[in-house]
Amino acid sequence: MLEKTTRVNFLYDFYQTLLTDKQRIYMQLYYLDDLSLGEIAEEYGVSRQAVYDNVRRTEAMLEDYEDKLNLFSKFQKRMELVDELEQLVSDCSSSEKLRDLLTALKEHE
Repeated sequence: MLEKTTRVNFLYDFYQTLLTDKQRIYMQLYYLDDLSLGEIAEEYGVSRQAVYDNVRRTEAMLEDYEDKLNLFSKFQKRMELVDELEQLVSDCSSSEKLRDLLTALKEHE
């Protein structure tokens, strides 16, 4: 569950500008502020089911955006390359591998 929450938070960070105001509010309250569906429903005068449906549809939209744009997966790949570069920088004897990683990092921009 924590892995899913982390993924949704990252997707939200990347694609929140593509969401409606209502979708952004519900996602922020549910995932970032950790409010329950019932609390959100009470605050906005809607049913718990309406909030649940909105959150689930928005999650699906975020996944669809990721399938099409791949911003999060590219970010993850860049972070992996950066981590590898940091390890190699501490071991200066790997200059050829370091050049290859820098080239790969540039390709993912």
